[in-house]
Amino acid sequence: MMILTILKIMAAIGTIATGLVSMIRPNAVTGFTGLSVTGPRGITEIRSILGALFVALGATPLLLNAPATYQMLGIAYLVIGFVRLVSMIVDKSVVQSNVISLIAEVIFGVILVL
Repeated sequence: MMILTILKIMAAIGTIATGLVSMIRPNAVTGFTGLSVTGPRGITEIRSILGALFVALGATPLLLNAPATYQMLGIAYLVIGFVRLVSMIVDKSVVQSNVISLIAEVIFGVILVL
């Protein structure tokens, strides 16, 4: 198995892991993301969008094993990273958690698009 293939699989698994943490322990993401949940509706949103969506996005390339699905996930990460970068500048939110997320998004994005 080529190193790039292994890295793509690891990125997909990392995406699933991120989603699982958000689904199983939605309050755990509060500290890293800065999101605060004020009620059950917020918990549902974290579980569904930050949880289930990321599980689905990570699992799809592994289940279908089609290059386009890995590329789609990579494009999603690159777009998320671009929007995060713009937001960090516009909203003056250059904080450690945003920088860490941006670096991960760019690395995952590039690996998955190749």
